[in-house]
Amino acid sequence: MKIICIGLNYRKHALEMGRPFPDEPVVFLKPDSSLLKNNKPFFLPDFSTCVHYEAEVVVRISRLGKSIEPQYAARYYDALTIGIDITARDLQTRFSRERLPWELSKCFDGAAPVGRYITAGSVSDINNLDFRLEINGAIVQKASTSDMIFSIHQIISFVSRFFTLKTGDLIFTGTPSGVGELHRNDRLVGWIEDTPLLDFMIR
Repeated sequence: MKIICIGLNYRKHALEMGRPFPDEPVVFLKPDSSLLKNNKPFFLPDFSTCVHYEAEVVVRISRLGKSIEPQYAARYYDALTIGIDITARDLQTRFSRERLPWELSKCFDGAAPVGRYITAGSVSDINNLDFRLEINGAIVQKASTSDMIFSIHQIISFVSRFFTLKTGDLIFTGTPSGVGELHRNDRLVGWIEDTPLLDFMIR
């Protein structure tokens, strides 16, 4: 299975990162060893001194698809959840400055925690879906999928031009503003609407 991630998909996040708004989805991949499930704790790595959270809506692909038109994208996913694109920001900053690939800053073990899934049919409008991340009881990120630069269906259509989507693939659809540093003993709880889907500790 593939973990497909979209960068800079919220304008306020692009601004906080000092990046221009993209003209098309910014795509990168994480290996399946990045996946962290069942609310297992995330252990801060020893190769970074500045590890950030980035909460995102994640969709799960449910059938084989290639070159999918946006109007048919809803046929290709069956569930969604909250995920965290964990980023070694110090490494990413250095790699970006040196114009080097920055997979090492985002693709390490455990860097893609995901919560339990809800069925796609259980949400009224995936294009206007509220979600948030709380750390130690305080809201640190809060947004709606209506704030996306590229909608979920546009993302599915775009990435399927390059990658054949397969059952079980995950798409992280981008993070809103409010990203920040993780610390040992932080408790992260991710919500879609009024439903908590992800609840884990930083160790």
